[in-house]
Amino acid sequence: MKHWSTLSIAILVVLGASLASSQTRPLQPGGSEPVRLATPRIFPLSPDQWTDRHRALVAEYAPDGQVSNGLGTLLHVPELVEAILPFVRFLGNESSLEPRHQALLALRTAWVTQNHYLWARVAVFGREAGLTSDDLRRIAGGPDGHGWSAFEVALLRLADELYQNSSVTDATWTTLSVRYNLTRIVEAVMNVNEVTLLSMMFNALGVQPDAWTTDRLPTDIPYRVSAPVAEPPLRRPRIAPLEGGGIRVGRTFRRHPRLAAARSGQSGFVNRVSPLLPHDRELLILRIGWNCQAVYEWAKHVGTVGRARDHGLEPRNVALGSEAEGWEPFHVTLLDVADELYRDAMVSDSTWAALTAGYDTRETISALMTVSNYRLVSMSLNAFGVQPLDTDERFPTFP
Repeated sequence: MKHWSTLSIAILVVLGASLASSQTRPLQPGGSEPVRLATPRIFPLSPDQWTDRHRALVAEYAPDGQVSNGLGTLLHVPELVEAILPFVRFLGNESSLEPRHQALLALRTAWVTQNHYLWARVAVFGREAGLTSDDLRRIAGGPDGHGWSAFEVALLRLADELYQNSSVTDATWTTLSVRYNLTRIVEAVMNVNEVTLLSMMFNALGVQPDAWTTDRLPTDIPYRVSAPVAEPPLRRPRIAPLEGGGIRVGRTFRRHPRLAAARSGQSGFVNRVSPLLPHDRELLILRIGWNCQAVYEWAKHVGTVGRARDHGLEPRNVALGSEAEGWEPFHVTLLDVADELYRDAMVSDSTWAALTAGYDTRETISALMTVSNYRLVSMSLNAFGVQPLDTDERFPTFP
């Protein structure tokens, strides 16, 4: 890791009157329109830099030779292509959802995260599924607009609730469950969560729309996320884990075994392949878990999965954020990265400068993936109601 010496400042707010004033979380997502970069921060890897491994990945995921800007950028970390693209392919080609429903979920998520690359890409498939130019504008307008069926309102609101609250209300879950079985409701949630993951990464990297796409995010529609106040955390699972060995999150995802297999590479990259030091990895994971209030994720990464204290982290200080004493300047930058990606689906210019002063390209992209993947995991855990064990360490309490 390169030397870093500049302290960046996190923008934090008081969590609530019941907590000490020093305990902080960022503002909720959706409070302001995410910034869109006009140029890449990291450009797609040019063909003259490709190795045989890169060419094999291009042959696998762009067999027509048309390499998207997203794929080209991820090629900087070939293992990440191998981790992400199988799940993207599964959701695109093997999902049991109706194409129109998939497009509604993905486009609304691209809108609330303001990712113009993904909007342009998904709009192509949305039009193939029968969406018109007027439909695209209505998706940007959100679930409160006219012309949607009650079920389509629930799909659009699912995207808004997951992005803003990192959870799903009982009303939305109930509406979806009337028509969707377990397989489909899991896929609906994971469609939103995966597009959120990609949007966070691609916004921060500055990935631009492909030249061969024509649809762009509407600029004349006011930005608004339409989600009610988050409900209290679930006290019992909506999706019961399978019986047997292994931790509950794995047994919950395996209720949809093909999806679980396709998704496994993403967390596998973060925990086993990423070049980040374990301290930095667990700092990012705990902070995004705290921001999303995903108690199961917090419990496992404080405990047996992440073993945060073994890597020199005091979980209480992660909850306090940059206000806690004892952080090195670069660790404050990592906290800022997690907070900004959560709040803004973006990393500010100042935090980006600090991050890239301390990390090389491979480490930088891996840091973005760590936060984005565990934002996906947090939203999934909260939506499915995965419960910690009675013996697990929960969130810290403050006087």
